[in-house]
Amino acid sequence: MASLVHINRLPEWARKSETHFESLHKLKSELRALHLHTVCESARCPNIHECFHRGAATFMILGNLCTRGCGFCSVPKGNPRIHDMRLDPAEPANVARMAAEMKLRYVVVTSVNRDDLADGGSTHFAATVRELRNALPGARVEVLTPDFQGNMDAVARVLDAGPDVFNHNMETVARLYRRVRPQANYRQSLDVLRFAREHCPGVMTKSGFMAGLGESAGEVEQLLEDLRAQDVDVATIGQYLQPTRRHLQVAEYVTPERFEHYREFGLSRGFKMVFSGPLVRSSYMADIVNEQAGGA
Repeated sequence: MASLVHINRLPEWARKSETHFESLHKLKSELRALHLHTVCESARCPNIHECFHRGAATFMILGNLCTRGCGFCSVPKGNPRIHDMRLDPAEPANVARMAAEMKLRYVVVTSVNRDDLADGGSTHFAATVRELRNALPGARVEVLTPDFQGNMDAVARVLDAGPDVFNHNMETVARLYRRVRPQANYRQSLDVLRFAREHCPGVMTKSGFMAGLGESAGEVEQLLEDLRAQDVDVATIGQYLQPTRRHLQVAEYVTPERFEHYREFGLSRGFKMVFSGPLVRSSYMADIVNEQAGGA
């Protein structure tokens, strides 16, 4: 299964050709009017044109400054002692208002890490879910949460607000955590997913990670095995793309054939759905992924 491609050249299968500038600028303007952020913009997602064109966006709450310094992520970093990182009390209602104006039937809410807050921002997260429930009672809501530093009371607070899908990303294999996610812990993230399953058995659980950071196929398979051991329903796997020169370099461009192997391996281990491919991202086509995984 040789799949190494010269890392300085982006292969065709990892390129996104669609450009919908009118949709992109229109939605960006509407988001800024309500002081809202999307992970699509902050994380420089390659699918942003396509998703904004189809009226889809992943709202990013708790501001636009993250207290962690993960080597793969282009979301702006902030130090609470230097930057004004007060939460916007209107943000939960504004997310719901924007989602209602977009007539969304499936809403994804994620956040930056806010390790400076005692509850990790979970109260604000839960308030956003409740506002969405009030504004769009017929919509399905997916949350993509941080690990809240292993604070399961914070995880429970978000779950008790009533999301349909609970997503927490592993991001990479165990061996690479110190380099890729230095302020996170592999076992702790698995524990968050296990707790979500036990606390709300009816909520679909989901996790995503990147390929191309130097992991082996065997390590990816072990990660999938570990996720299934926590009874996770859905896995998403995509190609890591270096957002700027300051971030971790791509070690490998993984071929579509290898991604298909990971998909088949995951399905053989009991996942309801494995969405695996070069341009897959955790929230990309989340509504379709949920439907194919058996969500209502």
